[in-house]
Amino acid sequence: MGYSEKVMDHFINPRNVGEIENADGIGEVGNARCGDIMKVYLKVDDGVLTDVKFKTFGCASAIATSSMATELIKGKPVAQVLELTNRAVVEALDGLPPVKLHCSVLAEEAVKAAVKDYYDRSGIAYDPALFAGLGEEDPHGAIEEE
Repeated sequence: MGYSEKVMDHFINPRNVGEIENADGIGEVGNARCGDIMKVYLKVDDGVLTDVKFKTFGCASAIATSSMATELIKGKPVAQVLELTNRAVVEALDGLPPVKLHCSVLAEEAVKAAVKDYYDRSGIAYDPALFAGLGEEDPHGAIEEE
């Protein structure tokens, strides 16, 4: 399976690239096996994600999934942002080759890590179970299969 037009579009023209100075939350995740590293920055106003940026070092799929993930969460309430799944990212991109599904898991984890950082910095109480498994070395095992 090749890349969908949407994957190529988000790879060639990624949305929301960059850093946010004085970000309210920053999440960084990486996969040592494939070398992909994603960093997500959040700006939150009254509990709503007003801005989100990312910097990703990785393959086309890693960049495309980061770009799409930021598009899917921008403007949403923070609590809703936690509902983002790697499956939603893959569907929004019209699919990924099976060998690249772990990139979508990384994108989901980077977003969740940034939200956790925002909660920690803001002193907002949360259920640790929301972030269970974050930062584990092998995201390949966490891929949801249909």
